[in-house]
Amino acid sequence: MIKATNLSKSYGNNRAVDNLDFEVRDGVVTGFLGPNGSGKSTTMRLIMGLDHPTSGSVTLDGRRFHDLKWPLREVGALLEAKAVHPGRSARMHLLALAQTNAISKHRVDEVLELVGLTAVAHRRAGKFSLGMSQRLGIASALLGDPKTLLFDEPINGLDPEGILWVRNLLRSLADEGRTIFVSSHLMSEMAQTATDLVVIGRGHLIADTTVEQFIASNTEATVRVRAPEADKLSGILQAAGARIHPEPDGGLLVTNLDAPQIGDLAWANGVALHELSPQMASLEEVFMELTSDAVEYHGSTTAGAAQ
Repeated sequence: MIKATNLSKSYGNNRAVDNLDFEVRDGVVTGFLGPNGSGKSTTMRLIMGLDHPTSGSVTLDGRRFHDLKWPLREVGALLEAKAVHPGRSARMHLLALAQTNAISKHRVDEVLELVGLTAVAHRRAGKFSLGMSQRLGIASALLGDPKTLLFDEPINGLDPEGILWVRNLLRSLADEGRTIFVSSHLMSEMAQTATDLVVIGRGHLIADTTVEQFIASNTEATVRVRAPEADKLSGILQAAGARIHPEPDGGLLVTNLDAPQIGDLAWANGVALHELSPQMASLEEVFMELTSDAVEYHGSTTAGAAQ
């Protein structure tokens, strides 16, 4: 488990991380979300001991990173895919890391195979594409077979097959009981991969919850209904306290009543239903709504001619 307690970090007058309290539990994938400039990278650096907190603390299973005897065997991280000496081969890079933590050469070959880089193991890392560099970074994180893993934007540069591979890898690692903490800007991918979420904006904690609770607690339950006698049904539902929003295709968006209540009212009044489907906002929609005030830079939606 990763636990942050009153975690803060300032650079001069800039408060990059401000009094964060959250937990990343074992056995699930936890997504780490926030707009650019929200403090995600700084938080990950604090977890890994690469920066010292101005105040507060962050621990890994109750210990600070600096107190770990064999760090690579306990915590693996991909924070920067290109953080590799460009003149070293993929295998030599991993071998150098392995030797610092008494990890066997056999394990180097295992992780190269796992990430699909065996065929290019002797190629210089400086010649790697971004996607290949990401795979090498993932191999580095997995090298010590650690219980805790942190990944910062692990699918950048990967093709669809690679994205699916990372998604399945993260899930399988979590199923083994490991602590998995993943930052990403791709909301659709986080919605498919993560169980829990930690969301921050401008260094402040916005949410520490599950994906389902994050969406449900920040959206109004809505049901889409289609019926041949839409006007009659609308009157029945409004009399029961529903709010009705007609759609152009004749459907009705209903709030204040759930799907079973709507179905029961339609049945009791002899109204046939052609559709009765609960509507759920996407993770992206809820995220954008809650973090709109925390976005550092806003682009224009129009491209006007230069004056």
